[in-house]
Amino acid sequence: MRPPATDRGRILLVTAVAVAVTVFTATVPLLRDWFDLRVYHGAVDTWIHHGGRLYDYRVPGTAYGFTYPPFAAVAMLPMALVGLRTAIVLALLLNLAALALVVHLLTEGAWRRLGWFGCALGACLLALFEPLRDTFSFGQVNLLLLALVLVDARLLRTGHDRWAGVGTGLAAAVKLTPAVFIGLLLLAGRRRAAATAAAVACAATALAAWVAPGASRFYWTQALWDTGRVGRLDYVSNQSLQGVLARLGVTGHAVWAGVVLVVLAVWARRTRRALAADDWPGAFALTGLTACLVSPITWVHHLVWVLPALAALVRAGHPRTAGALYAVMCTSVVWLWFDDASGVDGFLGGNTYAWITLGLLLRLPVGHPSDERATLPRSTSATAPAPSAAAPEMTPVSGQPGPPSGATAAATGAAAWGPGRGRTRSPSSDPTGATRPAAANPQSSSSRASS
Repeated sequence: MRPPATDRGRILLVTAVAVAVTVFTATVPLLRDWFDLRVYHGAVDTWIHHGGRLYDYRVPGTAYGFTYPPFAAVAMLPMALVGLRTAIVLALLLNLAALALVVHLLTEGAWRRLGWFGCALGACLLALFEPLRDTFSFGQVNLLLLALVLVDARLLRTGHDRWAGVGTGLAAAVKLTPAVFIGLLLLAGRRRAAATAAAVACAATALAAWVAPGASRFYWTQALWDTGRVGRLDYVSNQSLQGVLARLGVTGHAVWAGVVLVVLAVWARRTRRALAADDWPGAFALTGLTACLVSPITWVHHLVWVLPALAALVRAGHPRTAGALYAVMCTSVVWLWFDDASGVDGFLGGNTYAWITLGLLLRLPVGHPSDERATLPRSTSATAPAPSAAAPEMTPVSGQPGPPSGATAAATGAAAWGPGRGRTRSPSSDPTGATRPAAANPQSSSSRASS
């Protein structure tokens, strides 16, 4: 299918797609009522203005409170200066800025060559990606953390090693999962950057301990080890390997630990192969996938870490595969098994996103040098000059993708953002599935969601 040849046609198509996206997001279980942001704001406000203890706060009418390390609360202290509505607006703006930065870094700025038409379609398709939808509607911090770690990769690539590691250290201090990327730096032999990341994470944690000694003591000795504070492990939104095992009724830590060790071994082997070929985008993507798999709880909104893997797929010459996986992750398909994930269908369908993540870890093409750049198609224009005799018009090869899909719009051209070798619904009224009964209509989009 060819794109419209005139600006009028393009405007009509973009409008139609935008309307379809709006209808979709208004009718599927997506609207989370800023639940996590309300947790952050309420906890910080109670802590600062009312003398409450940080980890004692609960959102009224729920069993959910603050679950991040104390440094996250310190970083969120500016929320105490504004009301909830202002905090929501600021969170939207921060997430939009982080998404723009992530797309820019993953495509190495090649998105500019799409023109306004391609960028508009790409924005609509990005809005369909469930982890992004949930990140925005929860008021979550996942995109900000992804942007911080990607900036580190950019610093290493451009030779600014002095500051490399700072972003990863801050991300790990806010949420523990990004600490896996310190392991990537060690595998790559980037010891200075790894040391910087570890030092920044420790310094941030020490700062939080100085600011809030009681909260720090409670978190590191009790709250960290109590997964029940976050939600049920077998809740369908938990698309980690621990979630898969919990839905099978396997609750022993020994089995999960064994599976984690196997996944880490696969990650180390495949990542070394990627690094040996100077394929930093592939190594970064494998690390993000591994972080999602080995974390005890990986809610759907945490899966923004899959985006670099989709970008790496496009870079390796598999845009259709990337587009198909992207499309599946736009469907909210796992929520079909919200009430009951038992049986073969529940095992396969209720863990769909976990299978995608695991499949990418095992089969993502790696070992493609980072100087092999994919290219974005230039957008056509009604006023484009006719081709000259010296540069005849090229006919697209059959099967070549047309306008970028959600995956390709955000991913194409991702080849060179890593450092080179040269070192120069709310589906229910209880989003985390804690102890409350399921809502009568698990597909409702107006209920509360999970943090």
